[in-house]
Amino acid sequence: MDRRFFSKFLALGAGSFGFFQAAKGADDAPTLSRSLPNEGLIRRGSDNEHHLQTEPVNVYDFQALAERTLPRATYEYITTGSTDEITLRENVEAFRRIKMYPPLLAGVDEIDTSTTVLGEKIAMPICLAPVAGQNLYHPEGGLAAARGAAAMQTLMGVSSSIGHSVEEIAEASPCPKWFQLYVPRDRQIAERLVRRVEDAGYKAIILTVDLGERKDADRRNRFMVPHHMLLKHLQGIGFDVNDKMTYDEILAFNDNAWDPAISWNFFDWLRARTKLPILIKGVLLADDARHAVELGLDGIVVSNHGGRRLDGMPASIEQLPEVVDAVNGRAEILLDSGIRRGSDVFKAIALGAKAVLVGRAYIWALASDGEEGVTKVLGYLHEELVSAMFATGCADIKSINKSFLRM
Repeated sequence: MDRRFFSKFLALGAGSFGFFQAAKGADDAPTLSRSLPNEGLIRRGSDNEHHLQTEPVNVYDFQALAERTLPRATYEYITTGSTDEITLRENVEAFRRIKMYPPLLAGVDEIDTSTTVLGEKIAMPICLAPVAGQNLYHPEGGLAAARGAAAMQTLMGVSSSIGHSVEEIAEASPCPKWFQLYVPRDRQIAERLVRRVEDAGYKAIILTVDLGERKDADRRNRFMVPHHMLLKHLQGIGFDVNDKMTYDEILAFNDNAWDPAISWNFFDWLRARTKLPILIKGVLLADDARHAVELGLDGIVVSNHGGRRLDGMPASIEQLPEVVDAVNGRAEILLDSGIRRGSDVFKAIALGAKAVLVGRAYIWALASDGEEGVTKVLGYLHEELVSAMFATGCADIKSINKSFLRM
């Protein structure tokens, strides 16, 4: 693979290096008007524009508000998926195909949604996924998201490319945080970054391993990010770059800054340098899950990167039972990709996930209303989960199991 092409999608989490092709004026670039089937995408001037005139009450309402608020190229960067968007749609549709069967006369008086993930108690099994470039969506970016997570007493995954330094995000709120690591080619910088993560009080490290991205919308929109954002990101990681460098020089530096050849052996290197729990994100197959357990990894995130990577991959929720069976309780399992409703959270827990990570849902809310938006969308997902638990007679998270589902 061409190094420059690869480096475009590695540096920035959700979208990764593709994020750094950006430059100013992206919202003025030509684009095709488009809609995402089954994603609830609401276009300006459509019959559904009434969604934009009322208080949001669910994830899709926040999506509509984000579409109105953001420049088109930025909105489509977070919302669209790879090539034909088969996986993007399947992530959502696969949840819809799972039917719920509530028992009769099995009511409960109270619901407790609290749980633990890697020993951290959280108020609900709904966490924030690591998402890149959050300053694109709101001036306070990841700082606002961190405060929203704290308000809802849940956990935040922090992308290497969030737009703020490790320390800035740590200081923004007291919620527990996991750092999602993309690996610098210079291992001294990588090691210093891991130490900074530990010193800042992060609770775990996530290594995302599903790579590769080609999104038609980003190419059509000529999606670009300002010089200062790329510069701040690289400086936040610990690279020696400065504001005297031109944009082309920054891009060239970035092209060579990251290691595209990470293998399973990297976990040995990482384990030798940190005592924090380590999770692998991007697992879909039983063999990979078993390998992760054999290496002593603490957690597995079943994920296809929200349909942003290789199109045609299966839906994460469809692969969850296979991974759960392979792991057999030897590591904690989380799921991301496709969560749009609290009932989706219920289904993932019933099939063996300890918790879920949401990405687009809270970014749409962040774009719409900053910290308050993040708090609200987490609250709505929580309320929907509580409703599903009442309907099925589940008083707590441990009571949720696959007997309530039909695949």
